[in-house]
Amino acid sequence: SLADGKPVSLSPLESQPHSPRYTASSQRERESLEIRMREVEEENRVLRKQLSLAQSRSPSHHHSNHSKTYSMEEGTGDSESLRAGIVAGNSSECGQQPAVEKCETIHVAIVCAGYNASRDVVTLVKSVLFHRRNPLHFHLIADTIAKQILATLFQTWMVPAVRIDFYDADELKSEVSWIPNKHYSGIYGLMKLVLTKTLPSNLERVIVLDTDITFATDIAELWAVFHKFKGQQVLGLVENQSDWYLGNLWKNHRPWPALGRGYNTGVILLLLDKLRKMKWEQMWRLTAERELMSMLSTSLADQDIFNAVIKQNPFLVYQLPCFWNVQLSDHTRSEQCYRDVSDLKVIHWNSPKKLRVKNKHVEFFRNLYLTFLEYDGNLLRRELFGCPSEADVNSENLQKQLSELDEDDLCYEFRRERFTVHRTHLYFLHYEYEPASDNTDVTLVAQLSMDRLQMLEAICKHWEGPISLALYLSDAEAQQFLRYAQGSEVLMSRHNVGYHIVYKEGQFYPVNLLRNVAMKHISTPYMFLSDIDFLPMYGLYEYLRKSVIQLDLANTKKALIVPAFETLRYRLSFPKSKAELLSMLDMGTLFTFRYHVWTKGHAPTNFAKWRTATTPYRVEWEADFEPYVVVRKDCPEYDRRFVGFGWNKVAHIMELDAQEYEFTVLPNAYMIHMPHAPSFDITKFRSNKQYRICLKTLKEEFQQDMSRHYGFAALKYLTAENNS
Repeated sequence: SLADGKPVSLSPLESQPHSPRYTASSQRERESLEIRMREVEEENRVLRKQLSLAQSRSPSHHHSNHSKTYSMEEGTGDSESLRAGIVAGNSSECGQQPAVEKCETIHVAIVCAGYNASRDVVTLVKSVLFHRRNPLHFHLIADTIAKQILATLFQTWMVPAVRIDFYDADELKSEVSWIPNKHYSGIYGLMKLVLTKTLPSNLERVIVLDTDITFATDIAELWAVFHKFKGQQVLGLVENQSDWYLGNLWKNHRPWPALGRGYNTGVILLLLDKLRKMKWEQMWRLTAERELMSMLSTSLADQDIFNAVIKQNPFLVYQLPCFWNVQLSDHTRSEQCYRDVSDLKVIHWNSPKKLRVKNKHVEFFRNLYLTFLEYDGNLLRRELFGCPSEADVNSENLQKQLSELDEDDLCYEFRRERFTVHRTHLYFLHYEYEPASDNTDVTLVAQLSMDRLQMLEAICKHWEGPISLALYLSDAEAQQFLRYAQGSEVLMSRHNVGYHIVYKEGQFYPVNLLRNVAMKHISTPYMFLSDIDFLPMYGLYEYLRKSVIQLDLANTKKALIVPAFETLRYRLSFPKSKAELLSMLDMGTLFTFRYHVWTKGHAPTNFAKWRTATTPYRVEWEADFEPYVVVRKDCPEYDRRFVGFGWNKVAHIMELDAQEYEFTVLPNAYMIHMPHAPSFDITKFRSNKQYRICLKTLKEEFQQDMSRHYGFAALKYLTAENNS
């Protein structure tokens, strides 16, 4: 094609000078065409030479953060130098080189602090992982809370070709605490200013993202834009899409100085090596000190200071096309960034209203965001084709354990579940609790799935102390739970409830894994191991704290038993005292727990003695005993081989007995099981013969393990099982 885009075809006759159709005019056209073709060939030769030189200058190792070819994106900078033969935008042309080296690592920095931001960053990461084709290295500047949450999440997520490094945000506070900031992001909203000091000195470039970002394309496209930087350009930014920096939003509105509309710092490309050489640290500090003398504080956190620096030094900035940061705050010009869905690259929910922001196309943007919010994160554990992952000890150990299992074993799925790593998001909601200073504090521990959510409010009304809950949910259910909790006055008024999401995977309910997760994340010296279907008596929390002192739990190995009862009535007038409970027992309104179907589970509690007891009394372990107990936080974990229904608590009580715990029944404590539909797992147990066979096999193996571990003392468990 020639420059006008029209194809030229030459017929065989037109190329022969002795043809009758050959004329003087066609001769001139042919000569003109030959000249133009030679010009095109020369342009192509120059272009190939340019690309060849660019490739020869680029190091081959992907950790150097250089890519071998140029970006195909439009923007201000060096687009002129590659105009010939290169098509801007997203179009794919024959012969176009890949924008980023295949297995090059892309570095991303995110500042994240607190419980809410930790939830937001997961959605951002999901959107990046969904589109990516390159290894990723996330640099997370996190406070103590976010680090605990995200370290566990990524460790259990086990996504190939993803590396995570944490940097202590609390240590950086002194670097920016001198800057007054009115923005809702607080002190953490200023920390992007100190990334040149915080990130490793050998890291040359990084993409910096806010937590309220959603990607709609491969992040490698943005990484490729670094190669369009020229001269002293060290910051890649999108123009601000609101009128904020124009200073005309309201009377006496006085924003920080900015170049025109200013720039938004939700998405930043940082050329770290050049910024360090330019003494960026000194540059932004001097600018901030000067402006604060008149401005007194920042309104938009780091963004104000970045813009003030750029106003003085406009050569620092490379302006990114605005589709790299479509800003969805009120009254923005974001609609000018896209004509079609395919134009969208990055969506930025930079309004305090977040999803409730006003925008003509907000429904579309909201649905895109919700897609990633509720997307099954397990599906993102995919290997990158042709890019070997770094060796991961946990992953290698898991593969080794799984390889040792016999896939032809009829109980293979049961055995496999023991080694399944479930993605875990700790403290899904805000948690704030300091244990009582007298070292008597007790946390109620339980686990649940979506069908038991209705029990949460009732338990919170019955138990005022701290609670640790593990919830087994899908990604979509986790969002339903969040909406349910945020709509509940009872749950929102409680900050001492830790909600830990364990994401669904596999066909079994991993009941003992859930219990272990809830147990592990308590901050009190003692815990009450309960189940979600039970309501504790009113005042049980204070009663247990007194019992802990009375029975010297700190210095003795005791398990304090809270006697369990049940009602078959969905509407129950809950007994307010032991006397009232005994009266309801006599009337048949209440029963001892599982009296009709599994007497052995709680018979050793000795309910006949409990009726008249006024002091704690000791009971002995018996086969199939599974009481609900209060123990020290250092008690053994539950055995993960037991999943779904059957033997999950029995095995734990057996282990407590093997470790010589003393079982003591509390005379004035009780809990009541509320009725509910049978669980899916108990239905499987009752209807599936193979399920029961496998459970029996697992029981026998557990007892053999007990014998090996505890020796002669554990023989009684085999004997008791044979006699039962």
